[in-house]
Amino acid sequence: MKARIYKSTGSWYSVKSEEGLFYQARIKGVIKLDAISSTNPIAVGDWVQYDMEDADKKSVMITDILDRDNYVARQSPHNKRQQHIIASNLDQSILLATLKSPKTSQGFIDRFLVSCEAFHIPAMIVFNKSDIYGPTEMANFDMLKSMYEAVGYQVFLISINQKEGLEAIEKLLLGKTTLISGHSGVGKSSFINYLFPHLDLSTQEVSGWSGKGMHTTTFAQMYDLPNSGAVIDTPGMRELGLVNLEKEELAQYFPEMREKMQGCQFHNCQHINEPGCAVKAAVEKGIITEARFFSYVDLWHGIELKKY
Repeated sequence: MKARIYKSTGSWYSVKSEEGLFYQARIKGVIKLDAISSTNPIAVGDWVQYDMEDADKKSVMITDILDRDNYVARQSPHNKRQQHIIASNLDQSILLATLKSPKTSQGFIDRFLVSCEAFHIPAMIVFNKSDIYGPTEMANFDMLKSMYEAVGYQVFLISINQKEGLEAIEKLLLGKTTLISGHSGVGKSSFINYLFPHLDLSTQEVSGWSGKGMHTTTFAQMYDLPNSGAVIDTPGMRELGLVNLEKEELAQYFPEMREKMQGCQFHNCQHINEPGCAVKAAVEKGIITEARFFSYVDLWHGIELKKY
């Protein structure tokens, strides 16, 4: 029998069968012995096979994990050589960001976009808390919106607190499985509360002494939308380390660089110090923004060379 993972606590899972029934589930022991490179063998969004575990039909045993269409992962905070899968089998993703209280860095945004590009997951950037932005933040938003829309990303400005700009986002969620991600404190739980008022998820203010968000979501969890589709709420992330990426392939996950790299003099050009680089020429002409190029360089230097 087939079901989808809706919540993972690390040892027990909430699954929804194809018949629409929810069960508590655990993993059959032999699955844990398989060579799995991630810290979590099963992620929210996974499709699994299961057997009934008891006569009262309240709990089931997961016997197999079906192949994933895609997934978004981060570097494990406990082991840099392992990945932690955030969610799988996604139609699209939303990075919820803020320009104040707390401020989402461009580096974090680009890391998230690269993670999505690597598995062909369409990504959108939604800036929340417009109601507290002054002229400086709005100028920054206009710059970021122009830069990211120029390379194909949708960018939105909303205020969950004032319920402004949310209808456009709701329409994009219909019929899709959407990952909602971002730093702690950007409003993910508030957004889920807006979509599902009956949940009344706890929210916390941004830490006054650090300016960073406080974690309110402990485990990733999927919620069904009333008119088809689902959203996956995830714990807030302070950092997003890239995993399973080679230095040589990074440029492919920057759409504006992907368009130009075929014109480089060398087929293995890294777009760092090589002569005849079409990407750097595009930066000099303003076709590729310096901000995105410097972000690429930072990410390139941050990818560890694999040692065999």
